[in-house]
Amino acid sequence: MRILVVEDELHLQKTICKRLEMEHYSVDACDNGLEALDYIEMTPYDIIILDIMIPGIDGLEVLRRIRASGNRTPVLFLTARDSIQDRVSGLDTGADDYLVKPFAFDELLARIRAAIRRHGSSQPVSNELKLSDLVLDCASHAVSRGGKSIELSAKEYSILEYMMRHQGIVLSREQLEQHAWNYDYMGGSNIVDVYIRYLRKKIDADFEQKLIHTVRGIGYVLRIEE
Repeated sequence: MRILVVEDELHLQKTICKRLEMEHYSVDACDNGLEALDYIEMTPYDIIILDIMIPGIDGLEVLRRIRASGNRTPVLFLTARDSIQDRVSGLDTGADDYLVKPFAFDELLARIRAAIRRHGSSQPVSNELKLSDLVLDCASHAVSRGGKSIELSAKEYSILEYMMRHQGIVLSREQLEQHAWNYDYMGGSNIVDVYIRYLRKKIDADFEQKLIHTVRGIGYVLRIEE
C-alpha cells in the first residue's frame, strides 16, 4: 500500500516515513501544498496524510482541489490545529479523519487501517482480509494459509495486501508497481513478475487450489477458480 506524507516539519516527516516503512508501507513525502498536488496527480495513493499548515497552499486548499477533481483517495489531516471548528472545517472539506499533534503512532496506524478499510474494498470492515483459507491480518501483518503461518518480506506483504483488497479484479503490473514501490525505486522492468513468483511459491505451491492467476497480456488476479 502506498502513502503520501505531506508535512513541512522535516524531522517529523522523516520520523513518520521511517515508521510507516517499518510497517511495510511504500511512502513518498513532500513539504508543501503545490508539490503535493503534483505527487497526487502523478500517482494513485491508497491514503494521503496531510498537514494543514504547509507552505505554498495550505492543506485545506490541497484537499479542496483534489476533491474538486474527483479524486476520492482517503485523506487524514495531521495537524496542531485542535479547535472544534478546525476539525469541523477539515471534515467538511472532505477529509476522512483528523488527528491532532502530538499523537501516538499506534493511533495513527489504526486510523490509517480504518480509512483504507472504509475505502474501495469489497472486504468486510475488519482488520482481516480473507480468500478461501488465505488470511492476512493488517494489524499484525500475519499471513497464513490453511492455518499455517507464512513468512513474507515487506514487499511481498505489500503486494499481497493490495491484491487481497482487490481480489477478483485483474491488476496490471503497473498498478501493482505503483502501489508497492515509491519514487526512490530503481529496479528492473520485470520486478513485479519476480515478486509474484515469490508469492506463488509461498502461497500456492503447497496447495491444490491456486489463488494467484495470470491474465495473459494484462496482469494478475487473486481469486478462486473452479
